[in-house]
Amino acid sequence: MIIHSPDKPVTCGSAIKLTHIESGAKHYLSSENKNLGSGSGQQIVTWIPTKSQTSALWWLQESNDADTCKPGTPIRCGEKIRLTHLETKRNLHTHGIPSPLSKQQEISGFGEDGKGDTGDDWIVECSTKLWMRDQQVRFFHVDTQKYLAGSANVKFTAQNCGHNCPILHHLEAFGRKQKDDYSFVKVEMGVLLSQ
Repeated sequence: MIIHSPDKPVTCGSAIKLTHIESGAKHYLSSENKNLGSGSGQQIVTWIPTKSQTSALWWLQESNDADTCKPGTPIRCGEKIRLTHLETKRNLHTHGIPSPLSKQQEISGFGEDGKGDTGDDWIVECSTKLWMRDQQVRFFHVDTQKYLAGSANVKFTAQNCGHNCPILHHLEAFGRKQKDDYSFVKVEMGVLLSQ
């Protein structure tokens, strides 16, 4: 369902697609049931150039040890959340391992059936009281103090990933220390619950 109500808040229990702003809002946070060939060896997370794929859907949940949030509850700016990949049930995760291309911080999929650890907790940074559907936001990682980010200039190619690379033309997802344009994202579409 395409979001037609930008003035409504993003809510817990919703499934969303996130687009990366710096790359022209043409890449979407995605994961698939394949593991990284280096670093942690955990599940791959990248920014893909195709928004129609179901691999770009993320389920918004409460943070690791919080009480289960009521579906349809608006998410507040400054709130801790988890983003669980809808197809594989692995959580958006990071830790102190260098990312494969930019050598910043690896972003991966972690956990089983939506259960993981504090490395799955992110704070929604935005400028209003509630996270609104049409708003540019950042995700700040609680444990490592890095921002979820990407760059149009950090792409998997035949030269750095091989001709049979399963993530060819994807952008690397990485954790970034700086708070800048590389870390802005926005909800592009999704199935959003309301109370």
